[in-house]
Amino acid sequence: MEFTRTVLFSIFIFAFVVSLAATPLAMKIAPKIGAMDIPKDGRRMHKKAIPRFGGMGIFLGTISSTIVFLWGSHQIKGVVIGGTLIYLLGVLDDLKDLPATVKFLWQTAVAVLMYYMGIKVEFIHNYFHGGIFEFGTVLCFIVTVLWIVGITNTINLIDGLDGLAAGVSIIAALSIAYVAYIHGNQYGFLIVCAVMLAVAGGAMGFLPYNFYPAKVFMGDGGSLFLGFMIAILSAVGPLKRSTIIAVVIPVLVLGIPIFDTFFAIIRRMANGQPIMKADKGHIHHHLMASGYGQIRAVLMLYGISADMGMAAVLVSRELYKDAFVLIVIAIAYLYVFLTDPNRNVQKKQAVDIAREEKRGKSD
Repeated sequence: MEFTRTVLFSIFIFAFVVSLAATPLAMKIAPKIGAMDIPKDGRRMHKKAIPRFGGMGIFLGTISSTIVFLWGSHQIKGVVIGGTLIYLLGVLDDLKDLPATVKFLWQTAVAVLMYYMGIKVEFIHNYFHGGIFEFGTVLCFIVTVLWIVGITNTINLIDGLDGLAAGVSIIAALSIAYVAYIHGNQYGFLIVCAVMLAVAGGAMGFLPYNFYPAKVFMGDGGSLFLGFMIAILSAVGPLKRSTIIAVVIPVLVLGIPIFDTFFAIIRRMANGQPIMKADKGHIHHHLMASGYGQIRAVLMLYGISADMGMAAVLVSRELYKDAFVLIVIAIAYLYVFLTDPNRNVQKKQAVDIAREEKRGKSD
């Protein structure tokens, strides 16, 4: 297929329309199958039960557009099969609350399947001395599995505020799509551009229902699917030199979720907690604790994600100094968000108000 601008635009619009139409249907199905998010702990930002089956819209929009426009490539078949398996895992987790071990083993099995279907991270670009550093068979297998499983879970971990995970995924997908488009003819990357546009369209059709105040959540089905699609398409690059785009770019555009995931692991290990245990130490929780509402907090994180997306585009064009400036700006904002002294002041004020209210009732 010739990937003209019209075809690429059609892929995005098709996914958007299907997702926009399918999400209300998912909202109606959710109560009937028990896919409801009931606030049971202090981590939840909502006060009433909300459907968490919206990932169906994202999945149907993305996969249907991919099949209609791109079916035929062996790699695309692998992406569709893997994406479907990961989505089913997320749905089961939403319904049954699967143990972390089961989810990890399922994700690993899908990653292994992708490896044997020819979707591999076989080499990295040697940025300091030029050329390519190729992995041996064993290292290639390990890196591929770790990459797919790791990136698959990043979107899931930031899915804590209305519209956050969907918006960050859209920014990431569009950034990768743009990089793939401008380098497509040289590196054979237009297939990645096409599928990333389908992913962005699927998430975009879901976002109007998920932005604050959310009427529906994507659930693990949606967040794991989005993470997997971004991870798997990073390994599809058909030419060796395209590795600079395939590996570095996703790391940059997923700066927020990767950063959040890394520090969540460090934080939980330092506190002696299981790595998979949920807590309120994520970046979006810090912003909420500092007094920002959900809309402001989400827009701030959108801004940082867009900043990293632009850095990714500059890196793909070998404008490293320009990209470095944007990355430093993003890091500076993350530092401000995570060290805001007002957060502790507001916590103390909240405690004092609660104490006074309690004292008033006792009097």
